[in-house]
Amino acid sequence: MNVRNCKKCGKMFSYVAGPPICAACREEMEKKFQEVKEYVRANRAASMNMIVEDCGVDQRQVEQWIREERLVFSDESPIQLTCETCGTRIATGRYCEKCKKDQANTFSAAGRQNPAPAAPERKDAHSGSKMYTFKK
Repeated sequence: MNVRNCKKCGKMFSYVAGPPICAACREEMEKKFQEVKEYVRANRAASMNMIVEDCGVDQRQVEQWIREERLVFSDESPIQLTCETCGTRIATGRYCEKCKKDQANTFSAAGRQNPAPAAPERKDAHSGSKMYTFKK
């Protein structure tokens, strides 16, 4: 069992996976996400500062939701991120569509080019299989 302290409230909890926060703080965070999502839906031209001030949420948390592709902004929104590879402006996620395709092609090509190395052949199949006993 993995026990940790919640990064939000400090209480101990049984950690399974994901962000190291307790169930109560996770539920509160999900409510805050739903509030931000509804605010963005109602205010399509809202800036990051407006979202942070009006919803009472940390800017880094909003950026994380955008990078996780949980929040998507319309084309008319002033909020846009940059692709982590090429710097192109994007509305959500970490990479633009072109870089996502390039990475997928690179990974699939790497899988095709480098087959698993063959196991080295043993010269003598029985070498090392002898057992010795000593009498007292």
